[in-house]
Amino acid sequence: MATVDLRLLRYFVAVAEESHLTKAAARLGIRQPPLSQQIRVLEQELGVTLFHRLPRGMELTESGRALLDDARNIIALTEQAVEGVRRVSQGEAGRLTVGFTGSAAFHPFVPSVIRRFRESAPNVRLVLEESSTGELMEDVSEGRVDVAFIRGAYGPDRGVAMETVLEETMLAAFPADHPAVKGRERKRIALSELAEESLILYRRHSGPGLYDAIIAACSAAGFSPRVAQEAPRMLSTLSLVAAGLGVSLVPASLRRVNIEGVVYVSVSQPSALRAPLNLIWRDAPLSGAARRLIDEARQHREESLA
Repeated sequence: MATVDLRLLRYFVAVAEESHLTKAAARLGIRQPPLSQQIRVLEQELGVTLFHRLPRGMELTESGRALLDDARNIIALTEQAVEGVRRVSQGEAGRLTVGFTGSAAFHPFVPSVIRRFRESAPNVRLVLEESSTGELMEDVSEGRVDVAFIRGAYGPDRGVAMETVLEETMLAAFPADHPAVKGRERKRIALSELAEESLILYRRHSGPGLYDAIIAACSAAGFSPRVAQEAPRMLSTLSLVAAGLGVSLVPASLRRVNIEGVVYVSVSQPSALRAPLNLIWRDAPLSGAARRLIDEARQHREESLA
């Protein structure tokens, strides 16, 4: 079976369309003698005569006419494949799976980045996955999720790269009938005032970074927290607060969750008690779409800071 150089097919199509060697050579940017030689090489490889050599030009033979449409299709398909690979490499096509924790999605930064990515790469198939921090770390590490927005983080040696895109203050979430907030406008509270409260926290296995930060902040404030409940999702903590089972500490963006029976109060001290929002990805060569989303997140962060 003959293997034909794609370059020879391009030469053949140019000569067929121009019906003249000199004109085809000018179109291709090469000299006429080498072009004539390459056409003969193609004929030898195929074992047929493709052109009648006329005094004033070149005329396709029956074999040449049979080859012309196929040659054009082969060239077009090759160009299409090359363009497709280029677009995937540049993040303009392909598939991207973006993970996020339930609480991360309530910060406007996350939907803004996804919207920016969608606008800059409309032909990328975007898949969104909600899960816990721990599950997303594992999914990213094993390649099931390309990039993810999480709260807190595990240790660094998990084959996952991480970058903090923002930090936000924490709020204390009280039941609406709690004595500390009932019947009066309470705007701020020191963390030490929660020493005797039953705390409802996001389960440590699901988000150890944020959990450990809260425990450390309570210790720095001079008390060991009374953790009464651990919820599987951060949003679940607010449902338990509304049920009167205790007080929780949540990122400020969760104030957007309008749950009846929950009152939010700013935590004034310690000021170091902040909730990070991190972007993670597999510590390996990235797809073009993953690189594009990371770039969008970095640019949006810089614009927000400015």
